[in-house]
Amino acid sequence: MYKVLEQALINEEMNFKELSQKRYSVRSYQSKEIEQEKLIKILEAGQIAPSAVNNQPRHFIVVRETENHKKFSEIYHREWFNEAPVYIVICGDHSQSWKRSEDGKDHCDIDVAIAIDHMTLQATELGLGTCWICNFHVQKCIDFFNLPDYIEPVAILSLGYPSDRIPPQKKRKSLDEIVHWEKF
Repeated sequence: MYKVLEQALINEEMNFKELSQKRYSVRSYQSKEIEQEKLIKILEAGQIAPSAVNNQPRHFIVVRETENHKKFSEIYHREWFNEAPVYIVICGDHSQSWKRSEDGKDHCDIDVAIAIDHMTLQATELGLGTCWICNFHVQKCIDFFNLPDYIEPVAILSLGYPSDRIPPQKKRKSLDEIVHWEKF
């Protein structure tokens, strides 16, 4: 029995690596609508993501309606952005986020980033593509949704079925370049 469980864990690890390698920033979408069940699974992936002290300082604003897409495109000016059938604006709630006592560091962005990462991987598993967008007009986004001062739009996640079937090759630094072993 333990052998079966051990093999299942090994398979699960390999599946995670494969999933992580499949995920890329999609910038070309089909016009196909996203099924509600898939959208809910993606939102649930963000919901269950861990956060500092379990404060969960995140909010997800889903933009699906065509008339809102046209208005929303003012927030980020890229042709491909208009192709995505769904946008999720991921916001951080600074009134709820944990602040480190030593230096006051606000962990809101970190907590939001973890949620976004969970959502992008869930979308990939479901055959959907995403692009994590941070270079948008923040004030226009705040105005568009009439957000209070303590809610910050951190990123926009475009979401849809990719129209390009061959993901771009990702060049990654070697482990030797990014891993540093302790030296005393």
